[in-house]
Amino acid sequence: MRIDVITLFPELVQTVIEYGVVSRAAEKGLLQLTLWNPRDYTKDKHRTVDDRPYGGGPGMLMKVEPLQACIAAVRLQNPGARLIYLSPQGRLVKQKLINQAAKWENLIFLCGRYEGIDERLLQQEVDEEWSIGDYVISGGELAAMVCVDAITRQIPGALGHKDSAELDSFSAGLLDCPHYTRPEMINGAKVPDVLLNGNHRLIEEWRDKQALGKTWKSRPDLLDNMELNDRQRKLLKEFIAEST
Repeated sequence: MRIDVITLFPELVQTVIEYGVVSRAAEKGLLQLTLWNPRDYTKDKHRTVDDRPYGGGPGMLMKVEPLQACIAAVRLQNPGARLIYLSPQGRLVKQKLINQAAKWENLIFLCGRYEGIDERLLQQEVDEEWSIGDYVISGGELAAMVCVDAITRQIPGALGHKDSAELDSFSAGLLDCPHYTRPEMINGAKVPDVLLNGNHRLIEEWRDKQALGKTWKSRPDLLDNMELNDRQRKLLKEFIAEST
């Protein structure tokens, strides 16, 4: 998969490919990450990339000309790629969207800065707007890094275990169940007995119950959008009874 990122701070975004899952995916040839700086497409000696907004008001906007030239250069090398603008006004990124994006061969992320980007450029160049949450951060770079990491996890072969991505939180619409490792006892707290008995059917049932229960306690809104089967309803009912 090829992902291009247009950013005023390529050094910041570069760090996402230097560690962990994304780094290993790049080493395996599963991911190609290419960074582009609009400053390289300015024509003045100060390499100006921002200007005052029409109508006044605080802040600056990213200039259209260097962004347009940068996007054109990216599209020459990554033709047919979807261009995603990362902004607080975008579609909220959820696991389903990440799973879809991981199936695309080519993708371009455009990182906003300052007060944003001229609306005409968005209408003419951008295919989709994404947001990683209902809050404001200083620019799209951190959002791009989050999306690159999340998408990479879904690329076949990127994770050490083929089932890891499928067992992540939200993959089945639920939060993940609790996990434990050695030693068995820490500060008086013991690993649940069911995880020590080697009965894989009971372990799977316990994990499913805990995932349902954790979702019910922390994110009940997720359950509102799910249609639970008979087994799941039974497990959730048992969890609630055991918790009260």
